[in-house]
This record gives sequence, structure tokens and C-alpha cells, in this order.
Amino acid sequence: MSKHPTIAEHLESSGVSRRNFIQLCSMLMATAPIGLSLTSKKSVLQVAQAIGKTKRPSVIWLHFQDCTGCTETLLRTSAPDVAHLILDVISLDYHETLMAASGAQAEAALRSAMAENAGKYVLVVEGSIPVKDDGVYMELGSKPGVQVLREVASQAAAVIAMGSCASWGGIPSADPNPTGAVGVDSIITGKPIINLPGCPPSPYNLLAVVLEYVTMGKLPELDDIGRPRFAYDRVIHENCPRRAHFDAGRFAASFGDEGHKQGWCLYKLGCKGPVTHAACSLRHFNEIPGVWPIGIGAPCLGCTEKNVVWKMATFQTVPIHLATPPDTYPPIYTSVGGAKVGAAALAGAVAGALGSATYVYSQRFQSSHEAGVERIGADANHIAGMDEAAKHPVQKED
Repeated sequence: MSKHPTIAEHLESSGVSRRNFIQLCSMLMATAPIGLSLTSKKSVLQVAQAIGKTKRPSVIWLHFQDCTGCTETLLRTSAPDVAHLILDVISLDYHETLMAASGAQAEAALRSAMAENAGKYVLVVEGSIPVKDDGVYMELGSKPGVQVLREVASQAAAVIAMGSCASWGGIPSADPNPTGAVGVDSIITGKPIINLPGCPPSPYNLLAVVLEYVTMGKLPELDDIGRPRFAYDRVIHENCPRRAHFDAGRFAASFGDEGHKQGWCLYKLGCKGPVTHAACSLRHFNEIPGVWPIGIGAPCLGCTEKNVVWKMATFQTVPIHLATPPDTYPPIYTSVGGAKVGAAALAGAVAGALGSATYVYSQRFQSSHEAGVERIGADANHIAGMDEAAKHPVQKED
């Protein structure tokens, strides 16, 4: 076998079943579209075949100021053999936590991996980088950490900032930031940089980005702060299982109270879901339903947002941008010139629900929407008229 076998060749030599590889590909297709031209209108078997033909991408993983939580999320996936699969799909050529070598041997392994894959390897950075006083707060192999980052990134094809610390500076950058901790994109320029914030982020996001890059020769579409849109295009609030309680005005007021026990909305406890872009509510950790902060009764802290988790107090509430009623409601049309009884009843039910939501917004968030009070009142009057119409449905004309 060649020194750099394809993914399929390596999986076969490692004894990984095709079934488990296909299972991983199906997860990736569900979580992240690995190149629209690769996954669009194609079955999971076709996607697995395309990925299998790809050479195993070389990955060099550097640690800086971190808790190793991002590495742990890579290893703690609980679906059958997924952790094993991830390490077989990519060629993890240097990783301080997982490699057996240490000291001079580890340094030699890093230099060897860089030389053998110069211009082709993907550099993954975990942890923030201290830059204060020329990086004196962290040394790797007798060199300041920031210098090591620059040297390794200079020969990388792309750089992935894994986790919130590598993306923004994370917890080490919180005021007063004694080490001058910053994210990768504050240091490295002239290289493609992908931010995968999260504390920790999903390992499938990392794998999807790497595979799209080596399979399609391009990076996924990024938002204005370098995050792949497939994983960060929606806020938690949009798909939160507690959203119905928010709309109905049912909020937990303290941990352990009756509302908290009943699974009510955690907004009043400082949940940052309305402003946090992440897929946690759709892809739970360890593939176990409900295993994510809100799922276990803890408010979202906004760990994927640069100016939230370490810039705002834990229980401070955030502005609500999405929870406003529409200005108008669509009319009801029928093919016989009038609304039937069932249609009118349905309209009344929908209008009643919207009216309830309008009341909640005007009462619960009046301070943040004073400018819209008159419009909300007009909507409420319109809804009331719809309710009255529902009681006297239009009769079908002869």
C-alpha cells in the first residue's frame, strides 16, 4: 500500500466495515453538505464512493491555551466506531494529546509531518494563542507558541480554528486577559482560515470541512466571521424544543422551580439562544437525544458568538430580534367564493394563537419593543376581527 492510501484503502486495511463507513457518511450528509456538487441528488452510497477514492488528508493538530475539550469531543462520539472512523478517515500526523512520542521525538514528528506534506496538510489549532510580551506565557519546544503557530501555518494548505478559544480567544481572553490571548485569525494572514467555534464544537463539522476541502478542492461557504454556513446559519432559538413555551409566555424563573421542572423556556435565566448561531439543537452531543445544554436544563451561554459568552454576564438576557408578529395575515381563499365553516374555524384558531403570541410579546418584552406598541395593538384589533368573523362564517352562495 502506498504511504498515502485512499480513505477506502486505509479503512479496509484497518478492518473497518463498509457498513460503519456508510453510517458515518450518512451522518455527514445530514449534518453538513460536503460540497453541493458532491451530495446534491446523490445517494449515501455514491457519496461514500466519492469520499473513499480521496487520499487521506494529512492533519497536524496544535494545542495552545486550552482545556483539551475540543479533542475530547473528537474522541467521545458514541455511535459505533465513529471515533475510530474519524481517525481513520483523516491522517492525524501530529497531535500532542494522542501521540505516544514526547519531547524531542514529538518535535521530530512535527517537522517530519510538515516536510512530507508541505503545502497539502490541514492545520487544526485548539486553544487561544498568548501574544503578550512576545508570547512569553507559552513555549513549545523552547519557542514561543505564537512563533510555532506561524511556522506550521506557513506550509499549511488551510487552517481550522477548532473551538471558541482558537476562533476568538475564548475563556483565556476574558477581561483582564493577562496573557493577551487571541484567536488564529488575529495572527495568521494569507491562508484560508475556517472558524469552528463552540465549547466544544461538533466533530462532524470538522470532518465535513476537511473532507470538502480535500474532495472538492474548496472550502465550504463561510459567513462574515469565517464560520461555515452549513453549521452556523441559524440561531438556537429557531429550532429550540422549548420555543413553544417562549411563544406562550411560560418561563422558568429560577433553577429548580416548577417551570424549570416542566421544561419551560430558559430565557429569563439568561439563555443566549436567540442570538447564538449553532446547530446544537439539531445535532446533539454523542448522538444521544437531549444531550446538549438546553436539553439538560441549562441555558445556552452563546459559546459560538465572539461577543457573548465571555463578554456578557451568565444570567444577562439578550435582545429578542425574531419574536415579532407579522404586519399582515394572508386572506383565506376558496374555490366557491366563500370560506367554509372548517376553514373559518381554522383561521380563528390560528388567529387566536397569533393573538396570544402578540400579547406575550407586548407584555413580556415591552421595554425592548416600545416603538412597536401601536403596530402590535393594530394587529391585535385585526386578529380580534378575524376571531369575530370565525364565529359567523360566510355561507356558500347558491
